[in-house]
Amino acid sequence: MSHARAVPALARVSSRKRTRVTFATKRFRSSGASTRAKEKNEVPAVDPACTLVERRCEVDLISTGSSRAADGAKKVCVDFDNTREAYKSKTTLELLRSLLVFKLCTFDFVVDKNKELMDLSKRLFGQRVFEKLMKMTFYGQFVAGGDQDSIKPLIEKNQAFGVGSVLDYSVEEDLTQEEAEKKEMDSLTVRRVIGCRTGVDHREKKYKAHRQFGDRRGGVISARTYFYADEAKCDQHMETFVKCIKASAGSSVDGFSAIKMTALGRPQFLLQFSEVLVKWRHFFSLLAAQQGKDGMAVLDQKLELEQLQENLASLGVGAKQDIENWFTGEKLGSSGTIDLLDWNSLINDRTRISHLLVVPNVETGHLEPLLSRFTEEEEHQMKRMLQRMDILAKHAVESGVRLMVDAEQTYFQPAISRLTLEMQRIFNTHKPIIFNTYQCYLKEAYDNVMVDMELSQREGWYFGAKLVRGAYMHQERQRAAEIGYDDPINPDYEATNRMYHRCLEYVLEEIDRNRKANVMVASHNENTVTFTLQKMNEIRLSPRENKVYFGQLLGMCDQISFPLGQAGFPVYKYVPYGPVNEVIPYLSRRAQENRGFMKGSQRERSLLWKELKRRLFSGQLLYKPIY
Repeated sequence: MSHARAVPALARVSSRKRTRVTFATKRFRSSGASTRAKEKNEVPAVDPACTLVERRCEVDLISTGSSRAADGAKKVCVDFDNTREAYKSKTTLELLRSLLVFKLCTFDFVVDKNKELMDLSKRLFGQRVFEKLMKMTFYGQFVAGGDQDSIKPLIEKNQAFGVGSVLDYSVEEDLTQEEAEKKEMDSLTVRRVIGCRTGVDHREKKYKAHRQFGDRRGGVISARTYFYADEAKCDQHMETFVKCIKASAGSSVDGFSAIKMTALGRPQFLLQFSEVLVKWRHFFSLLAAQQGKDGMAVLDQKLELEQLQENLASLGVGAKQDIENWFTGEKLGSSGTIDLLDWNSLINDRTRISHLLVVPNVETGHLEPLLSRFTEEEEHQMKRMLQRMDILAKHAVESGVRLMVDAEQTYFQPAISRLTLEMQRIFNTHKPIIFNTYQCYLKEAYDNVMVDMELSQREGWYFGAKLVRGAYMHQERQRAAEIGYDDPINPDYEATNRMYHRCLEYVLEEIDRNRKANVMVASHNENTVTFTLQKMNEIRLSPRENKVYFGQLLGMCDQISFPLGQAGFPVYKYVPYGPVNEVIPYLSRRAQENRGFMKGSQRERSLLWKELKRRLFSGQLLYKPIY
């Protein structure tokens, strides 16, 4: 299904100066491992500095209930230009605050020196006046309150206007760069077992700790960073996540909560396990090339079992009898072939985690340890990370809350995705509870979505995905260039945009095929939201089926969130909370992120001004939301 086909379907309604999206009745068709080229998918050009699109849009979406409706069913209209609906939950003072904050975010001096200015204000005015000033500006715009009780009024108000909440306790350590680097290097240093042969360090540069990138906050403005201190601190993070899960259960039906893996344990394990997974995948590609199957789509590479066993034996990986035992017991190779999913299932040892940390040497074919084995203390730390994940997943099931596992840097992400997948296998058997996050600025994003989707189809569990563009682009590019490995990021914003839509379309095809997939469209891009609504129309997918969700940050893009919510779509705001002094790092990132939005587009500010003028001329300046 080509994006290019979708765009010409837009027909202008000149009398109202907005775009009405109409839809053909053509339906998606999908196979489990669709590999059709989609590079021709095109969307209107967008300024890379800002994901807000200067385009008015009205979408008629067919409401079909739990089944697909016949033609002529009642249509739901979503008008992103209707400021009365977009801001009906806001008082006039709240609109003025938004305008002030967004305007301040356009001044480079204010954004670049925001922490210094906040510290200066605190010294000049005192703590009490400083907190009042913050609540009148940045804190009031982007943070819901200081604790779970104080945020309830805002959550209830948003819910009354159709917008749910994803609670996020946004307290962060305010570390210096030197402190962050020390913590990171300490947490990624392997302590050798006394008396153990040191051996050779076989790790690649990408998966080693580098002090110049020890402060993982560098260049990251839209994601929180956790640094490992000790196991007690990880337990505290887990308890915070548990509180957010329970609070989310009380804030909305079918609520969401988000977690970060690096908050739950020492990241050393994620770093090393990621390298194991990547090297095993590269080894599979080498074996595929030996069978003349290089260049094929990833799921079309099916290795002949007998030839595979001979190749492995000839490479010295093991005795032929031992290799044959690898592919027995779990229906592996029953078809006479082995694909990537079968190959990945070989890495499933849960009894001794450090046994996982062996990799095939592509040159020799031998299995080699990455480095000397873990100490007993490190082994315990790794198992505690897995236990914390299990506890959080069980709380989510008990509370009826979906759990989204956030994506992180590429040198952690393979392990994070694999561990998330293991949770999905356990907890997504009846409905999607665990959602994995896919960063669409990565060159391999589509392959990752396709492989995980295929696995869910084979094993019969529900696929849950959150699609984001990504938060670590500048840091990832700089690290790859300086350390010397391939840049994992798409070449430009347009390529990322195409990748996002390609991944989204693939998930929607699966939803159309068997309704066993769900997706969170986490985007402030109005064009992407419009694209999603259009595809939902094409497959006759009702918003009431709760298969597609939308997500934006509190204080941003209300002109998208609230019209969607009032039209019946499942839409959620990420709702940060925490004491004023302890969320300053979060507020600093929001200021930097909004600088790009506000400089790249006048869209949100122009809509705010439009609503203020409407209220002024209609005598509604003292308007108060009723709910």
